[in-house]
Amino acid sequence: MFININLQTMTNYLKILFSAILISSSFLFTSCNKDVQQLELPTKPIQYGSLLNDMIKSNPDYSLYYSLIVKGGQLSLISDSARSYTMFVPNNQAMKRFINIQSGGLIPIGSPEVLFSTFISSAITKDQAAALVQYNTMPQSIYTKDFSSGFPNFFYPTAFNPAPSISELLRLVTYPSSMNGFWLNNIRITNADNHAYNGVIHQTELLETPPQRFLWDRINTDTNLVYLKKAIIRADSGTAAPGFIQGVLQNIGANLTLFAPTNQAFKKSIAPLLVQNLLNHGDSLSHAIQVAAIWVENPDSIFNNPALYDVLNTQSIGAILAYHVLDTGATFTNNFYTTNTYYHTFLNRYFPTHPGLQIKVNFGNPYVTSATIKGLANSSAVDVIINTNPLQADPNGTSDQLYLNGVMHKINGVLFPL
Repeated sequence: MFININLQTMTNYLKILFSAILISSSFLFTSCNKDVQQLELPTKPIQYGSLLNDMIKSNPDYSLYYSLIVKGGQLSLISDSARSYTMFVPNNQAMKRFINIQSGGLIPIGSPEVLFSTFISSAITKDQAAALVQYNTMPQSIYTKDFSSGFPNFFYPTAFNPAPSISELLRLVTYPSSMNGFWLNNIRITNADNHAYNGVIHQTELLETPPQRFLWDRINTDTNLVYLKKAIIRADSGTAAPGFIQGVLQNIGANLTLFAPTNQAFKKSIAPLLVQNLLNHGDSLSHAIQVAAIWVENPDSIFNNPALYDVLNTQSIGAILAYHVLDTGATFTNNFYTTNTYYHTFLNRYFPTHPGLQIKVNFGNPYVTSATIKGLANSSAVDVIINTNPLQADPNGTSDQLYLNGVMHKINGVLFPL
């Protein structure tokens, strides 16, 4: 969720991780079929239609987004007739929902429009407005026929460069998709393929906001992901700081889908392992259950307990964690199939024949209402904890959490590969 784009903080992050940008240039500088040189060269648009600027200005249902464009100083960007752009434009109702949340509910959605436009002009800074518009703008014409219609989805660079002082080529990316409908990331497109002289407009149901943190930042600060954090630190023990797994989770060059078990998920899923391990060492069933119930309440008693190293050593924990990360890039719930389908994880890099995770999603009206994931050794599937509102995002959201290096979905169980 767009609360406060702190460009200085983001710049500091990116300075630290700039080496990863050079190593992983495919994430930043390419899309499925475009390269940087193509993006930087002027493209000759079809010679008919109004400019993007004029199309948005003349549509009364885009008046609030037009005010955001003006506040961000982006009129020159979208009135450039020598280049071609794709714009994802929320209508006034979507902008009202966004401003209602940003105002902390002080501006009810049913308020006069002047209150919303006043909020844009007075409460949103120029840099924030520019970031929002640029993140919803891609420097090429992409029609829905060009969207990815299968798995995995493709990513495209946006016009938003969060740290131009580091590199003029740095861009955050978005994920348009035509699987299960038309989408920008996990936001539904409601009116697509509106042609302009210098590009195309796709109307979105909500305003998409740029990510500001890394996956590790969420894990490191979320009080409901303490067990996951401790598991990562344990798996990374013995390696140079920040550790391999933690390093990937705070690497701008990564492009991950992480299924993140909650604290309760770890407690519920690990307890049977602890009981069985104690039974294997000669404990009685009643004593094993009693001891396991105590141990699961403290993550250090699970992941840093020598008595459990034969069942939860660094290798086994690392394998379990690798099984929670897809090997196919950032994926939103709406990008999965509606039938049980196997997806490869990072564990497949070491065990290529492993079937992976079995995932299925169900749609409501019109967003995903439930999603299940089953590991090979799980007796039953676990659930993705679905957001009640697609706008609910970092730091409080559960599913479809977009970060600078991937997407996170909280789940209510631990996935076991063997």
